[in-house]
Amino acid sequence: MKLPIGVRSLLLQLASLILTYLFLLLLKLALNVSLSFNVALLLHCFIAGSCALILRFDWWWSVIQFFFPLLVCFFYSQNIPSYFYLFGLFILSLLYWSTYRTQVPYFPSKPSLIEPIRTLLPIERDFAFIDLGSGMGGLVLDLSRLNFFGRFYGVEIAPLPWGISVFRALVRKIQVKFYFGSYTDLNLSDYDVVFCYLSPAAMPALWFKVQQEMRPGTLFLSYEFIVPGVEPDLCLETASDSAMLYGWRI
Repeated sequence: MKLPIGVRSLLLQLASLILTYLFLLLLKLALNVSLSFNVALLLHCFIAGSCALILRFDWWWSVIQFFFPLLVCFFYSQNIPSYFYLFGLFILSLLYWSTYRTQVPYFPSKPSLIEPIRTLLPIERDFAFIDLGSGMGGLVLDLSRLNFFGRFYGVEIAPLPWGISVFRALVRKIQVKFYFGSYTDLNLSDYDVVFCYLSPAAMPALWFKVQQEMRPGTLFLSYEFIVPGVEPDLCLETASDSAMLYGWRI
């Protein structure tokens, strides 16, 4: 069983710290040379970043691995009260929740997606649309405001974004429903259009679920990330950047 990326990243930091300590110890015993704390810290950062590349982590993880020890030392030197860290951990836990398990970070949908998705929705019949990983609900709320025939849903596993989306729907008095939990627990046969903005790691398993559950004639949409080895039926440009909206007709 493959460990979640967050766990592997933590283990890599610990392994890099051990390697740094062993190198410093060897340097001291063999050459009687001692490095300053700052030099040793940079050495640890270099080892952590290099190991991430060697172990074929995505490139941004090498950047994270390099700068993480520097940030830890910086905040430690500021003498910030410990309860600030506890509060920060609490907020980040509510926001990112099970990212370590799902390998899907928080990606807020962009306003530029509204128009291309709207053009793909049925305009003269009832339909059901769901956003898998709906975040703070912006996409679902905006689409529901523009289309009177559809029923709009979102599902979000992180408590803080889900709570914000429910609050926004109540304040704006929009008839949408946001489920709290994982999209893996839903039956996709209930929906005519399924949209996601997840991560490359999630796409193979989600595509299997789509094939098993979505009905013929329905539409599966993914922003930016494709299904590996499966040619999309639709490729639409968005207004804000070079990322594409991909679609597969079931």
